[in-house]
Amino acid sequence: MIYFRSFLFSIGMLIITPPFCILAILLYPLPPVTRSRIVSSWAYITIWWLSITCNLDFEVEGAENIPSHACIVLSKHQSAWETIAFQIIFPPQIWVMKRELLWVPFLGWAFAALESIAIDRQAGREALKQLVSQGKDRLEKGLWVVIFPEGTRTSPGSRGKYHIGGAWLATHTKATVIPVAHNAGEFWPKNSFLKRSGTISVKIGKPIFTENIKPDALNRSIEDWIEKEVNQLHSK
Repeated sequence: MIYFRSFLFSIGMLIITPPFCILAILLYPLPPVTRSRIVSSWAYITIWWLSITCNLDFEVEGAENIPSHACIVLSKHQSAWETIAFQIIFPPQIWVMKRELLWVPFLGWAFAALESIAIDRQAGREALKQLVSQGKDRLEKGLWVVIFPEGTRTSPGSRGKYHIGGAWLATHTKATVIPVAHNAGEFWPKNSFLKRSGTISVKIGKPIFTENIKPDALNRSIEDWIEKEVNQLHSK
């Protein structure tokens, strides 16, 4: 049954995703926040379809910690799920991603139209300059910036290297950071076709104000908090 349910979900995704990608391009003349709100309808439909087909839902703890101003979200990355669900949980947003994703048909075009920040990971310090410049621009436009510090999806129970980019952007723009932990990988594993039924738990931490904090210190505190909360979620 899990194979059939996962197959149904995938068929639905193949049907609804290309039209929304084209819509993102057509809406480019609109203000970024308006554009994001409209295109995020795709996420609401996708999460609803995931619940119907795979019986996979989610719950959020700490929603009261979400401020009214644009912030930087630094989150654990275990699954494709969070890239979808965060569009429902948080205000209009863009994502920091590897540049190669812009080359993916439809999705890549949509990412570009939504003004996501595509980074060349091999560019070193130049990539950090690009991140600060574009990140500041998106925050000033009222868009939240979502960053996965590990840079790639990790399996439940494992930990990748927390790269400095997110903390660097936060401290150089004095933006508020919202740390997020979740256990999505237990239900929708990385690179997996199968989705297990159940309820994904999302924990949103208290806002971190970054003025007078060094990037390294901020990065360590974010890592410590996220990994501690993730371990607790996995032990439930």
